[in-house]
Formats: sequence, C-alpha cells, structure tokens
Amino acid sequence: MTIDYPVRLKRLAIITTHPIQYYAPIFKLLHERKEVEIRVYYSWGHKGYKKHDPGFVKIVEWDLPLMEGYPFEWLRNTSRDPGSHRFSGIINLNLIDQIQSWKPDAVLVFGWAYNSHLKALRYFKGKLPVYFRGDSNLLDATASLKNVLKYCFLRWVYSHVDHAFYVGSANRKYFLKHGINESQLSFTPHAVDNVRFQEDRMEEASALRRSLGITKDKVFVLFAGKFEPKKDPLLLLNAFLNLKSKNAHLLFAGNGVLEDALKSRAVGLKSYNIHFMDFQNQTHMPVLYQACDLFCLPSRGPGESWGLAINEAMACGKAILTSDKVGAAYDLVKEGKNGYIFKSGNLPHLMEKLELLTANKSKLGDFGEYSKKIITEWELEAVAKKIEMVLNNDPV
Repeated sequence: MTIDYPVRLKRLAIITTHPIQYYAPIFKLLHERKEVEIRVYYSWGHKGYKKHDPGFVKIVEWDLPLMEGYPFEWLRNTSRDPGSHRFSGIINLNLIDQIQSWKPDAVLVFGWAYNSHLKALRYFKGKLPVYFRGDSNLLDATASLKNVLKYCFLRWVYSHVDHAFYVGSANRKYFLKHGINESQLSFTPHAVDNVRFQEDRMEEASALRRSLGITKDKVFVLFAGKFEPKKDPLLLLNAFLNLKSKNAHLLFAGNGVLEDALKSRAVGLKSYNIHFMDFQNQTHMPVLYQACDLFCLPSRGPGESWGLAINEAMACGKAILTSDKVGAAYDLVKEGKNGYIFKSGNLPHLMEKLELLTANKSKLGDFGEYSKKIITEWELEAVAKKIEMVLNNDPV
C-alpha cells in the first residue's frame, strides 16, 4: 500500500517596513492561494510604528484591514528615531534569528535602504535564495561624481540579490544598469486591487459632482495625493488657471505643505471652478475617481518611482495626464489613446495637453475605456503567481 504524504510547501520570509495598502493585498493573496507558505516580518517595530505621514502633514489611519488574512511578525526596532525616513530608522537586532527560527527556503526583501534590510541581504546571500522587490528608476539620474559613486555602491548592493521582481519598464532598466542580468529578473506589475476600484460607486460619485456644482456637461479634472513639491500641484493649478476653455472644474483632494499656497492662489483669483477636499481614505477614493473625467499627476520628482494613483484612476476607467518623471507613464499611458505625457515642470507643455484633453468630454470617455483595457493585465494575481513560480522553480 502506497501512502501519499502531503508535499511541504516552500517557505518565503518577506521583510518589509510596515503594513502598506498596496502590499498587504499581495501577502493576503499569496497566503490564500496556498502555493507557497509565507510569513511577513515588519521591521518598523510595533511600538515604534507611527502613522504620521509627513507628506500629508497629518496622522493617517488607513481604513482598510492591512494586518488580516496572512501570517506576520513584528520585529523589535531599536532605532532611537524609528521609521522609514532614514537608513538608521530600522535597526532589528533579532532579525536574523527570528527569520532563521522559521526555517524559510528563500527571503524576499522590499527595499534595501534601511540598516536591517541591507543586513538581511548581506547575511542570507549564499545561504538562501535572496529575492528583492523595489520600484526605483533612472528618471532623475544626472551626470555627477556623486551619482558615479552611488552607481558603484548600488552595484555592490544588488550583487547580494539572486532574483529581482521588477514593477515596470523604467524599473527594469534600473536593475539592468546596476548589475542584475535578464535571467535574474521577473516582471511583477505594480498593481492595485482593480476589483475594489471598479465596484459601482456612481451614485456617490454623482452626488459628489452635484455637491461641487459640476454638471454632467463639464469636465472634472482630479488631483489626489500629497500637496508637496515633488507632486507639483502648483504647476497644475497654474496651467488650469490659464485654460482658454471654461468648461472644466479642478479638484485638489489631499493635504500637505503646499496647501496654503494652493488655496491662497485659487481664492485670490476667485476661481469658482477650483475645489479643495481634505485627505480621503482608501474606501472613499473610488468615489473620487469615478466622479472625475481626467486624472492628472504632474510630478516633477525626484523620487516619483511609480504613481499608483494612476493605476487606481485607470481601474475606474479614466483618462490620464501625467509628467515624464512618473514611472507608470512609460507602461500605462498610451499617447493619444488613453491620455498624454508632458515634460515635467514645463508649464506650456502641460497647458497644451490639458487644453487638448478638456476640449472634448466625449473623447475623454473613449480614453477612459482604453485605460480600463490596459489596466486589466496589471493585477495582483499576476504578482502572486510570478513570486510562486520563481520560488517553486528555485532549486533550494
């Protein structure tokens, strides 16, 4: 009589800083699919984990369950100033022992720029397969001695990585430049929960338009995010104020250091078609996207590695206008089909594209439908499947 013993699933230890609304759904999906066994190690440390977001300049309490549906452990963070804002903000003296006690078959590290994350890359190299996921790109690169030194340092960092999961074409170029070869790369698209954003919220969206006095024939332009220099909302405001057509409304949804400057300029010019709304939590964001006709992300950087708000807006079937400093632009925006890309910081170029897009509301509807088709392939299950495939085919 032959006895079939259950096959042991391969174990993947995942190291990341803290619960993030874009990563927690991936962890939950990996756990639910039962193709691999995962455990997430949060390096920020439970006691030191603060939810004050410097970009929004306020305490941010996400209204989605980010610590449910998958196994995780908090690592003890001994940093005097804990957080992800600096390299020494993440120091976990027990990281190696805590992970080794679980006996994983591989380690996946999200981001290297923290004391403990770099320590994990160095320690596990040669002992276990070391995987890495990040979304950096070369869009802000300039020729300087500092960048030459940074390039050499990054090649050393990535020499400790056996396999990297890239999120898009700009990220792929970044990894290749820093010494990771094609055979060490797998595409795991930067993705959001498309299903959640596509749920019908049009009744609420229509109510929002009415509350702002935006009739159906008007074009509703949305900026949602942090009011900070990197996002460059002032450039969008100036471009909007110079529109020849008065057929559009603009909503700034969020908070940040530029809030007073934005409001002062809009109020000073008595612009009836410019609106402001405080930071909106995750469960309400689909309403904003479904209410608008055009989503704009005018970032100038540095450090706008992707811009997942573009994914969210596209899942809601919206046209996109974004700058060339946004990583997502090179994969998700098809010129003249679902939106346009303008040169960052270039007011005339932004005005030209904004004028073109707001002149024809029906065209925006066509662009939005094309966005919805594109984003279908950029979904969470594709991320989970590729991670599973790499781990299960790794000869550990």
